[in-house]
Amino acid sequence: MIRARVVVASNRAVAGVYADTSGPLLVAGLREWGCTVDDPVVVPDGEPVGLAIRQAVADAVDVVLTSGGTGITPTDRTPDVTRALLDYEIPGIAEAIRAHSRDKVPTAALSRAVAGVAGRTLVVNLPGSTGGARDGLAVLGPILTHAVEQLRGGDH
Repeated sequence: MIRARVVVASNRAVAGVYADTSGPLLVAGLREWGCTVDDPVVVPDGEPVGLAIRQAVADAVDVVLTSGGTGITPTDRTPDVTRALLDYEIPGIAEAIRAHSRDKVPTAALSRAVAGVAGRTLVVNLPGSTGGARDGLAVLGPILTHAVEQLRGGDH
């Protein structure tokens, strides 16, 4: 059983300006794959995202998907905070998600999202839109179980 956590980085959702829609979509997708996952954790962008990722690693969660804060605005800090926590990056995951999205949404090329491993937890940044969440799930679906098995010490 894969244990997962979804962390939504959204200053506006935290402030009650609107309800987040990407987090529930990610949770539903993970549950469809048989993952154990609670409702999304919604935090402001920046260091609160780092705190949520650190907590997930401490809780021995297998996978953390973040949503939001991956763009180029001054408040988009999720990749910076994530990168500081990673033991190593897996650039192919972030590249594959950008490539999958770019043909439909050219601005997907502006995403600074990263993916990598903190401890034995796979951490993947996704854009905060529902389209970005769907694209992330489409790319992660075929590789997630294998990645988690390897992080648990499995063979190729």
